[in-house]
Amino acid sequence: MINAAIIGLGWWGRYIIGSLQGQSDAIRFVRAVDINPESAPAFADENGLRFSTDFADALGDDDVDAVILTTPHSLHEGQIVQAATAGKHVFSEKPLALTKSSAARAVAACERAGVVLGIGHERRFEPALLEIKTLIDIGSLGTIQHVEANFSHDSLAGVKAGDWRTSEKESPAAAMTGMGIHLTDSFIQMLGPIAKVHALTAKRVTQWESGDLVSVQVKFKNGATGSFSSLLATPFFMRFHVFGTIGWAEARDSVRPEQVGTTILSTRLKGGEVEVLDVPSIDTVRVNIEAFAAAIEGGAPYPITMNDMVHNIAVLEAITRSAESGQPVTV
Repeated sequence: MINAAIIGLGWWGRYIIGSLQGQSDAIRFVRAVDINPESAPAFADENGLRFSTDFADALGDDDVDAVILTTPHSLHEGQIVQAATAGKHVFSEKPLALTKSSAARAVAACERAGVVLGIGHERRFEPALLEIKTLIDIGSLGTIQHVEANFSHDSLAGVKAGDWRTSEKESPAAAMTGMGIHLTDSFIQMLGPIAKVHALTAKRVTQWESGDLVSVQVKFKNGATGSFSSLLATPFFMRFHVFGTIGWAEARDSVRPEQVGTTILSTRLKGGEVEVLDVPSIDTVRVNIEAFAAAIEGGAPYPITMNDMVHNIAVLEAITRSAESGQPVTV
């Protein structure tokens, strides 16, 4: 059993506690850190967590094996480096960083310290997407030519101006850090490195400084193409669709990745009819963090490589630059 400290008790940190505390055989939370000395201590007490406002308290606690970061994006690199230097394993919410160089420094610190680094890309664990990955890998769809995706919701549409999530510094390229970053990670998982991006953003209805929707065209190093979009102000929608020379496969989710529901998996092979399968979804947030805990314990290696983590941030940085210039950018 891994003892962990949660760093940040905003809505997402509290969700993680609710998903795992007392329900997981792999990890338990023993400490919480948050800069808010008002409401956070009561929540920590309710969940049996020692509370403080100082990150150093968690790093100096011999009872803490790992820290889970649910903090503003620009803090991740420094906090990861501090944790790794203190010998603590680190799980960071996405994005890992905001620039490739920042991500590389965070990864290097974990490699030097020999600690496991996890990342909040729970879509890697969705059963329907894993099925599509298998179809690609075994060649059932032929040569993959193109991939399309959309991940949108309005859960954050009401966040007011002035909140860190709405700032252009913390959330560049509109919905990228909240949703689009999951899609680029899935693109990398399915088809490998991305070579070039061309991004457009727009500010239609929200108070977010960098806009509320992003649309991106992608060219992969293997020659395939892709496109995706994410919106901050529309009801939940999630779709992932790959097109090959022999067949195509599409997953449409009915609920957000952290919720339990059903994903509709549709496939069509050359000469055949559309086949539709209802695939039960799972709490992938919990599964991801438990995979992180298992890797710490010496089980299966954590399934997202550090190379993929850094490359995804390089893609994010390129998308940010493209959105600013309106021009294609090489990753």
